[in-house]
Amino acid sequence: MARKFLDENFLLNSETAIRLYHETAKDMPIIDYHCHLSPQEIRDNKTFKNITEAWLYGDHYKWRVMRANGVDERYITGDADDYDKFLAWARTVPQLIGNPLHHWTHLELQRFFGVYELLNEQTAPAIWEKVNKQLQSEGFGARDLITRSKVTVVCTTDDPVDSLEHHTAIRELSDFHTLVLPSFRPDKALEINRDTFRPWLDQLSEVHGREVNSYDEFLQALEQRVRFFHDAGGRVSDHALDVLVYADTTREEASRIFAKALQEGRVTAEEEAKHKSYTLVFLAGLYRELDWAMQLHIHALRNNNTPMFRRLGPDTGYDAVNDGAIAVPLRGLLDGMETAGGLPKTILYSLNPNDYQVLASVAGSFQGGGIAGKIQFGTAWWFNDHRDGMLEQMRILANYGVLARFVGMLTDSRSFLSYTRHEYFRRLLCDLLGSWVERGEAPDDDELLREMVANICYHNAEQYFGFPAVVPVS
Repeated sequence: MARKFLDENFLLNSETAIRLYHETAKDMPIIDYHCHLSPQEIRDNKTFKNITEAWLYGDHYKWRVMRANGVDERYITGDADDYDKFLAWARTVPQLIGNPLHHWTHLELQRFFGVYELLNEQTAPAIWEKVNKQLQSEGFGARDLITRSKVTVVCTTDDPVDSLEHHTAIRELSDFHTLVLPSFRPDKALEINRDTFRPWLDQLSEVHGREVNSYDEFLQALEQRVRFFHDAGGRVSDHALDVLVYADTTREEASRIFAKALQEGRVTAEEEAKHKSYTLVFLAGLYRELDWAMQLHIHALRNNNTPMFRRLGPDTGYDAVNDGAIAVPLRGLLDGMETAGGLPKTILYSLNPNDYQVLASVAGSFQGGGIAGKIQFGTAWWFNDHRDGMLEQMRILANYGVLARFVGMLTDSRSFLSYTRHEYFRRLLCDLLGSWVERGEAPDDDELLREMVANICYHNAEQYFGFPAVVPVS
């Protein structure tokens, strides 16, 4: 007999999995250590005029499948009415069986709005009315949704030149107890050949308080901003390494390359690799000194559709999985950091699942220092955060390392409704462990397994990142 869709034991296929999820994982709080939420919207407790604004504005996951379903761009990013955009999404959802968006859409409707009907063209009008009525009532602002999801820490993604004024304002709120902390994302500092580099350097000069016109001054300014983020509670950095490179160089050579970039506007590919390498090694030393965790997001192929990039800009659903060399440059980069004084805590992600075994095995080459799980093979990211991708990542981590020390899931999201992704992950974790127990591949030790689940869901991240303070969630 077929099971009911999205019932209470959804994704749980054994008695062990059911017990682990409902008795341990289900009610654990959340640490969202990497996301793209707006700190200003959190500060303002942003409310949403309708479900389209909360769900479809900025969600390039949904935009991609709407395009693939034949929806005209006017109903995706264009000037169509919000209700018509919602209807376009409602018509798309029934076609998404097998895609995680089919699950996530209905989980969000259930968990946040008590809507258990399937979303389709026929149910859309009633769901539109029911959900919008709630969104316009008390308790559905951005902060409210975070609190309801039992989130103790949110790490936003912030440029080094950011004032962090919204983070400061959030800390002063007396009725909101989630830590909202900045993450240091210096991608523009590394991309010395992009058109964004010089304008960004002017911004860096402004916040630094003096002109950044040499490499020494550049590194001093970056250090100043790292310490500024640290004083604001930041304990995490993040780097988009879409193409992974490493080249040995000296401070003197890096200085000459920086000067050439300022004078001529361009440097060679080899010189760019040396700039990136020396700068990353320098930053890693700061992270290590301050006990930060460094995140490396590898192998995204961005902005593939030039006409649509010109029309809509980045992060609009036109990115893909990249390939290319990873083992040798990754080993070189991590070894360069280790040789220069020691690696910080580091989390490695790749958008290409073919890189998983490389990440897991290279991570094992740099563990140590008495830090449990110091070098993490990070959770299934972006195009991989579906059922198969999450399970594959955890299986490879278990085979190559210590799954019990895994820091678990994140949202990587711009949506305040995305915290059901943690539920999705936790159900899969419990089902994986339960399947091993049922087959006699893991001991049927309830105490051991419950501790492992609780640690992966929450406590490992709490201990690993060492955030300034975490308010317990009842």
